[in-house]
Amino acid sequence: MRSANRLFQIIQILRRTSRPTTAAAIAAEIEVSRRTVYRDIAELIGQRVPIQGEAGLGYLLADDYEMPPLALTPEEAEALALGAQWVAQHPDPALARLAQDALSKIRFVLPEGSRLVLEDPTLGLRPVDTASQERPDTTPMRDALRRGRVMAFTYRSLEGKLSQRSVWPILLGYDEAHCLLIAWCEQRGAIRHFRAERMSEVRVLERKPSRPRRELLRIWREMRQRVVSDRKAAGTDEAE
Repeated sequence: MRSANRLFQIIQILRRTSRPTTAAAIAAEIEVSRRTVYRDIAELIGQRVPIQGEAGLGYLLADDYEMPPLALTPEEAEALALGAQWVAQHPDPALARLAQDALSKIRFVLPEGSRLVLEDPTLGLRPVDTASQERPDTTPMRDALRRGRVMAFTYRSLEGKLSQRSVWPILLGYDEAHCLLIAWCEQRGAIRHFRAERMSEVRVLERKPSRPRRELLRIWREMRQRVVSDRKAAGTDEAE
C-alpha cells in the first residue's frame, strides 16, 4: 500500500471511534507493522493533523477535525469536465458510465466555486455521431489488464475472415471513434493491434502471460518509436 493511501486510511480508522485506537489494532487492519504505524502517525502529526496519544496507550483524532475538500482550481475542474465529455461520447458505453460516475463524485466534494464550472462548463467538444458505430464493451479487456490475465476471443479481419486468438493485453488505446487493444498475440508470436469492435466471444482466462506487461509495454513503445522515426525520415508526420 502506498504511503499516501496508508495515511488516509489511518485517519479514517481514527475518525470512526471516540475511544483510543492502538497502533497494534491499526497495523492489523491495514496489514503493516506497528513500526510503520508509528512512523505514519508521526508524519500526520507533522502535517498538523490533530492526533493525540502515544505508543502503548492508543491514539485519538480531535472531534472537530475535518478533511480538506478536494483542492482543484476552476481551471483544473474544467479540464476534468472536458475529459469526461470526451469519454462520454466515445463508443464504449461502460467507460462512458464510469466517467460520469467519477465526475459526479468529484462534483460532490468540490468547493462551490469549482463545482459551478462542472455544472455549467465553458469548454466543449464537437458532437460525434455514434449512432451508426458499433459500441464494444471493453469491460473484460480492462479486467484482463488490471489482473494481468490472458484473453481469448474471435477476431474478424478487415476482409471478414474469422480467427481464434489468445493474447497478452498491453494497453487499450482510443481515438475519436475506435478502441484499439494492443497485445502480444500467441498465434503470431508478436505484438498486434486489434480493433475492439471486431472482437467477439471475449473471455478472460485465469492463466497469466509468460512475460510481464511492463516488459511488453517497453517493447511496444520502442517499436512504435521506430515506426514514427521511419515515417519522419520518409517525410511524413502521420501517427501510427
